[in-house]
Amino acid sequence: MPLAAEEAKEPAKSLPRGLIGSMLILAFFALSILLLGPGAAGADTLKDSGVPLVDALVAVYGANTWMASFLNFVGLAGLIASFFSIIYAYSRQIFALSRAGYLPKKLSLTNSNHAPYLAIIIPGIIGFLLSLSGEGDLLILMAVFGATISYVLMMSYIKLKLSRPNLARPYQAPGGIATALIALVLAAIAVVAGFLVDPKVWLMAAAIYVALILYFLLYSRHHLVAGTPEEEFARIEAAEKELN
Repeated sequence: MPLAAEEAKEPAKSLPRGLIGSMLILAFFALSILLLGPGAAGADTLKDSGVPLVDALVAVYGANTWMASFLNFVGLAGLIASFFSIIYAYSRQIFALSRAGYLPKKLSLTNSNHAPYLAIIIPGIIGFLLSLSGEGDLLILMAVFGATISYVLMMSYIKLKLSRPNLARPYQAPGGIATALIALVLAAIAVVAGFLVDPKVWLMAAAIYVALILYFLLYSRHHLVAGTPEEEFARIEAAEKELN
């Protein structure tokens, strides 16, 4: 694509105010939990806790306090609600990767309602079987490893920002490269911290990454689908903008 076609014809938009507000609220509550829980019950009490806020309330007000029960109920309701977004996210991601050829193509099959049923059912079965292992903490740590690695990889935004400064960007990240550098440092610290918590689990998660990379190098990269619907839609949108 010519460089001229990549130049943004309109100024980049900032993030919606609602999204920024939600991020600030999330950061506020995260810091509150980090400071108020240990401040009320002590770090030694909460260092091995799976529910630090509940245990902090119990330590201060006693085991029969209604606030701890209420917080447990709210947390459980939020967890159940998050299942819907998790199922939607993993199924659509697997569906898209399968349709593009990165994963076995059968995972992109849909039923009469156009739902990717295999992309929903198979990962769900795998997740359910893993939940029966009783190693919830280890599974969470492996998930954290995957998340922090993805954060590090997403900071390739820095290279793209430097090598392709004129690339059209519908939204402008607040702070630009400076914010991305801070995020990269924090993500790298999180990767190292997780390794120090349990090197065995970190290495197990890394082995899964290696297996997936080998699958791509040895098989899927030779069976990629050219011209996926998303790419076609992007080309059509770009052509329409040029006509206008």
